[in-house]
This record gives sequence, C-alpha cells and structure tokens, in this order.
Amino acid sequence: MEIFGIRHFSPMGAYHLRNFLNDKKPKLILIEGPSDFTEFMPEITKKEVKPPIAIMAFTEKSPIQTMVYPLTKYSPEYQAILWAYENDCECKFIDLPSSVFFGIKETKKSLNKNENSFNIYEKLDELSYYGDHENFWEYTIEYTKDYKEYLAGVNEFSKNIRELTETLEANYPETIVRESYMKKQIKDAIDSGFDTNDIVVLTGAYHIQGLLNNDFMTDKEMDLLPFENSKKTIMPYSYFRISNISGYSAGNKAPAYYELLWENRKNLDNLATHYLTKIAKYQRENGNPVSAAQVIEGTILAKKLANLNGYKIPCFQDLKDSAITCLGEGSKASLNMAFVDTEIGTKIGELPFGVSRTSIQDDFYRNLEELKLEEYKTNVYKELKLDLREKLNVKSEKLAFLDLERSFFLHRLRVLNVNFCEFRQSSQKNATWAEYWALRWTPESEILLIEACLNGETVLQASSFVIKQKLNKDMEILEISNVLNDAFLCGMPECIQYALDLLQEISLDSISLVEISKTLKNISNLFIFGDIRKFDLTPLKPIIEQLFLRACLVLENECICDNVVCNEIINAISLLNQVSVDIEFLDETIFKNILNKIANKDYFNSKISGFGASLLLDKGLISNEELEQMIEFRMSKAIPSDLCALWFEGIAMQNRYSLILRLNLWKKLDEYIQNLDEEEFKRALVFLRRTFIDFSSKEKDSIAENLGEIWGLNRQNVSEVLNENLTQYENEIIESLDEFNFDDI
Repeated sequence: MEIFGIRHFSPMGAYHLRNFLNDKKPKLILIEGPSDFTEFMPEITKKEVKPPIAIMAFTEKSPIQTMVYPLTKYSPEYQAILWAYENDCECKFIDLPSSVFFGIKETKKSLNKNENSFNIYEKLDELSYYGDHENFWEYTIEYTKDYKEYLAGVNEFSKNIRELTETLEANYPETIVRESYMKKQIKDAIDSGFDTNDIVVLTGAYHIQGLLNNDFMTDKEMDLLPFENSKKTIMPYSYFRISNISGYSAGNKAPAYYELLWENRKNLDNLATHYLTKIAKYQRENGNPVSAAQVIEGTILAKKLANLNGYKIPCFQDLKDSAITCLGEGSKASLNMAFVDTEIGTKIGELPFGVSRTSIQDDFYRNLEELKLEEYKTNVYKELKLDLREKLNVKSEKLAFLDLERSFFLHRLRVLNVNFCEFRQSSQKNATWAEYWALRWTPESEILLIEACLNGETVLQASSFVIKQKLNKDMEILEISNVLNDAFLCGMPECIQYALDLLQEISLDSISLVEISKTLKNISNLFIFGDIRKFDLTPLKPIIEQLFLRACLVLENECICDNVVCNEIINAISLLNQVSVDIEFLDETIFKNILNKIANKDYFNSKISGFGASLLLDKGLISNEELEQMIEFRMSKAIPSDLCALWFEGIAMQNRYSLILRLNLWKKLDEYIQNLDEEEFKRALVFLRRTFIDFSSKEKDSIAENLGEIWGLNRQNVSEVLNENLTQYENEIIESLDEFNFDDI
C-alpha cells in the first residue's frame, strides 16, 4: 500500500500524483473525504462537468449545519478520481461520513468544551525561514522536479508537523477518530481481496503518520459514533468561495493563480511571464498603460528574488513583489484590482442538466416550466414586464393569473437572495398592476439556489422560513413592516398573519413619530396593491387606525423642536399626510385639526408651521383671507427675520404652483423685505436663498413676473433682468457675509 500525501489545492501535487498513478497502476484508490460522498464520483467524471464544483452536505433539522467539499481542476483528489475512471480503477472516499461529522460537532457543543487556541499555521509561519509557510511549501515541495522528490519532501514535512502539533491541535481527538476510521476502511478493502500493492491512499500530508500504524476502529466503536441525519448534493462552485477571503477555512489565497500554475505544470519557467502578462493585460484593459518591457523586467526580478532564497522558480510572493515593483512602480494600491482578477478570479463551475439536483432545484425548474419562464434562463439580461390584472380573454384561471403567480415566484427568489431576478419599480405612476423585472441566469445563481435548500424543500417553503426567521420581538416596528411587505409581495398569507400578530404586539410599545410614519407608509402600500394581489387585508385595519391615532397624539409635542431635527419631523408629517390620502377608511379630522394648530400657533418650529400651512393650503382648508392674516403675523416686525424666512421655507415645500398664483403672498413678502434693515436682510437672506435654491428656472421666472406686476413694470422685462443679474448680486451679498455673526442663527 502506498500513501500519497497532498495539500488539498496543490497543482503540482496533482501533477505528480498523475505521474505516480501512471507508474503504479493501482486497482483501488482510497481518498480522504466523507465516505458517503463516493456516490457522486460517477457524476464528477462526466465530460460536461467544469470545475470548480463542490459536494455539500447539510443537516435535516434546524439550526441547519453544512459542510462543503470543493474540487478544482488542479485538486489532487479530482485528478485521482478522473484517473481512476479513465483507467477502470475502483475509487472511494474513506473519511467519516458527513452525518458523523455533524454528530461530532453537536457533541462538542453539548460538552461545551473550550478548544485549544493552538494554531498550526501560525506555528508553521513562526518556524519557517521565510516567515510564511505558504512560501516554504512552494519552494521546497510544490516545485519539486518529480513525484519521488515530491513524496520525500511531503513525508518529511508530515513527520515534522505531526511531532510539532500532536496533542496540541484543537481538533486532535477528532483527528485520531478520523484516522482510525480511515484505517478501518483500508483494512476492509484488503479483507475484500485487494492486494496491498494494488492500493493507493490519497490523504492530506498531516495524516500520513497517523495512517501508518494499525490502530484501526472496530465495528463496535463505529456503532458508537454520534451522527446527525444529513442530505447531500453536488453543485457548481466559484473561485471566490474557495478563496480565503470568502471565509472558507480550508481555502487557498489565490485559486486562479493556482490554476495558472496547473496550466504551466510541465514548464514552470513560464509561470512568471504568464502571471505578469495577466496583470499587465488587466491594467491595459482598465486604462492603465503597462509596457512589454515592464513585464520582461518583472520576470527577471521575480527569478532574481527566488535566486536570493536559493531557488530557481519564484514563489507566489516573489511574483507579487516583482509586479508591484515593475508594473505598479512601487504602488501596491494601483494593482489591487489586477491582483484580485488574476489571483482570485471570477470563474464559476458548471454541471450538466439533471446532475444530482436538490428538491428546491427541482421545484425551481418545475416553476420555470409552469410559469413559462424557461426562456429567461440565459446569461444575458432579459426584461420581463408583468401585468398583475386578471386576464379575461383566456380559457383557464391558471392563465388568467399567470403574471401574478410569476410575481409571487420572483419575489420569493428575491427574498432568498437568488440573483436570478432584479426587481424594478413600475415606471408608470400609480400603475399598481405593473411590475418590471430584469432576469439573468448564471452559475452563481445555481449556487445560491442550492444553498437556499438549507431553509426549505421548495422555493415557497424556503422563502417562508427566511421571512419567519427575520421576525422577532426585538425588532423595531419599521423592520417588521418591511418584512410584512416582503411577505405580501411573496403571496404568503400565513407569514402576513405572523407579522401582523407581532406588529400588533409591538404597536403597544413606545414608538417615535418618525418610526410610526415610515411604518404606516410601508403598510399603506399593501392597501394600494391589495386588490390586485387578491388579499383580504381587513385584519390590518385596526392596527393602522391605532398607529395613525398614536401618531396624531404625539405629533403636536414633536413639532416643538430645533432646526436640527425639524426636517425629520416634516418628513414624518408628509408621510402621515400621504397615508391619510391613500387609505380611505382613516379619519383625517384629528390630523387636520393638529395641522391647523401647528400652522397658526407661534410656539412650534417655524419651518414646521410653514409646512403645516402648506398642507392645509393643498387641501383647500385655508382661504385667501386666512392666508393673508397668517402672512401678516409671520412677517411682522415683531418676528425675528430668520424665523420669518424659515416659515416661508416651510410653506414653499408643498405645491409651489399654488403659491406662485397667489399674488398677495408675494406682495406681502416684498413689503416685508423692503422694510428690513441691512443686518436683518443679511440674516433673512441665508434662509431665503436656501428656500429658492430648489425652485426650477420656470418657477423663478413666474415669481419674477409676479414681482414685475407688483412693482408696476413689464412682467417679462423684470424676469429677464432679475435672472440675468441674480447670480452676480447673490455672490456680492454672500461675500459681504464673510464677517457676519451666525452664532445665534
């Protein structure tokens, strides 16, 4: 029996392994990997499969646990499986089944055992002459000339690392159990008739020493292993997910770079040139010129750096350092995106149709067919316009509500973060029946869909689970309304009721005006779209009435505030006003009475008072005579000029066209400004300029024409003169404000 030690993502390890297998010609290959994953080997070897791929196991009960076994083109395990099927050699995984791995994890939790903080990789970095165990591995093992030299290096490495970490590693007890189980699988293979000379065992270098003794697990001990029921699937994977930056603990730091190493495995002298050329290509494509001379200089420098350490082939760090020096001219930041593209990459694997799908995948494809969405499963964006109204010219109810069912399905995928669909709001104002989507399918979408199976067997079950998981008593009321809106768009009555019960309970607590207003606006959308989505929202009415009443009761006190928070309050009032218009069953009387009080009393924030007046004007609840009295009061000499300007800013926030038509308003404003002294004018100008900055050119022209009429001049001429000289005049006034004291404003 031969034991071939590897790193799990080692391009040259995979290369040397194939050469070793060609010479050895075994009849059985046993690979470190969950033994219940063996069933996927026939699918892994199909010619349509394009790595990276991964076998994923997950528990059946919540909270869901997962384990992933990724394979790349350059994984030694993947190449071993391919070799076995190319040469009619039997091949198996021999590590603990995934269910036992989950069982061990649960046992650890129940024991509440504090794991040893010893970190094997930190220790290796500390002991390495290069200060980085990755560089050490590349120099001394990865770049060996043949498999004999490779095996000698790996075996020595295994012996040393085992002595260094034995009993200290956090998972050492689990390691002993795993190795004992693997040795039992090897013994069973020998007992079944395989000659030891015909068996090759492929394992991580760390386990070589542990597999050399005969201390294997007994059948009785195997029966005592803890386990959790699990399910398995095979799926496309991506280089990003394999990389360390994704958080995958067993990943590598540069999966795309290692593929480049695999492609140059027969001539490593070309590696530096190909790596630096890829960096240069990315820079050029993104507008950063890099010359061929810089690539040549970088190649020479990388090899010189390797020579300084006593080696011929530059390691990964040598290549990066030479790229920074020669291509980035000393700036790492200028190459960061090129490094990510060349070292991590965007590659995503592919699997042929029908390969080991999970139940949620089956449900997804069934829905695609039933909802006639199969044509949108392309890698190019396609737009989809939905008309949610019932179709009266079709024969079946299913076709009559086809677009509505499509909407429910796509919103469920959106909740699951499956990036197949992008929701775009209707471009038609008040078109509650219209939805616009952009659909595009990628291998990444398949990965996200498979991962969604952790939440349920179907798209409906999984999205329902996600929505219910979001809802809890510690949430803010606005967050609950957001989740409620999702449940409504997804067409989930049960989740809607669940959210309503929680909303009813939370609404009894102390809530700010801002939160209530935003929550009410969220919920009002449900009533706008309720009929079109065929939902009875009657249970929601008492909650809305209760929240609206509470908002009205706290509104008056909230309006006594400073200018720092007044805009938040104004936005809240605006939302409450919109809700009172959108939802017909709400009694506006109390809201209108409070608006009237806010508009007419002087102890409220002036800007809020002005905004309250603007809403009353918009509703036709202020006559011209009442407006004139209000203006007389707000723009009198007794009121500080900055408060007058703030009030005018507030009243100009709503329905400007209506204000422009009221000539008396501009006459009063003109009289007020004419009577200000220089200091008062400067103070008022700051606020008035802020008021008019958002007015359109057409609105400013109309105001100028009003002033022309007030002054008895030609309206058009006044507009032209004012607009021509306004900017210059403003600049002169603003320059004169340099020494003005704003401390009390």
